[in-house]
Amino acid sequence: MRLSINLFMTLDGVCQGPGSPEEDTRDGFERGGWLLPHFDAGCGEAVGDWFSHGAALLLGRRTYDTFASHWPLVTDPGDEVAAAINTRQKHVVTSSPTGEVWADTTAIVDGDILDRVRALKGEAGDELQVHGSVRLARTLHQAGLVDVYRLLIAPVVVGSGARLFGPEGPAHSLAVTTGTVTDSGVSSLVMEPRDFATATAMVEDGRDVVRD
Repeated sequence: MRLSINLFMTLDGVCQGPGSPEEDTRDGFERGGWLLPHFDAGCGEAVGDWFSHGAALLLGRRTYDTFASHWPLVTDPGDEVAAAINTRQKHVVTSSPTGEVWADTTAIVDGDILDRVRALKGEAGDELQVHGSVRLARTLHQAGLVDVYRLLIAPVVVGSGARLFGPEGPAHSLAVTTGTVTDSGVSSLVMEPRDFATATAMVEDGRDVVRD
């Protein structure tokens, strides 16, 4: 399976608490709920496409608990996102029992994350998908394990908050395989990592040119 990161993000790179002010207040974050004023039909279509590629879910404990308090209550047979979350195998990074909301849940002990993810990537299927779980996503990004990045980037700036991309790296170039903008101005990007590349701007024979 390929490993994909599927996240909502602000224009300044924050992924924390997109759904409500109470969703994730860690480290004093007070600006949750920033996505929903911009979430339109185009965003819903993008998220539906995300889940269409998933064979299994990989979640941090906070995201798992958030999902478990909401999605089992969504019984609309036409809701493809609910169907995906409620029926697919879920792997949860946690140090405590997950309860009995979903029988198809496997716990991953914190110290075992990277080895377990590498093993899961070796199994058959389309994608092992991380949704939300920004700190877990950042750990996997820093380990170089991510094959696909899917982002909905909202036209909003919130300042401080948890981010996927930090100064720790690694450095990548990213090839955009799909890029659209929804009616509300949300950028929907699907990207795959490539080797980091640089170029230089210079003047040659009176012309402004770029050379690798």
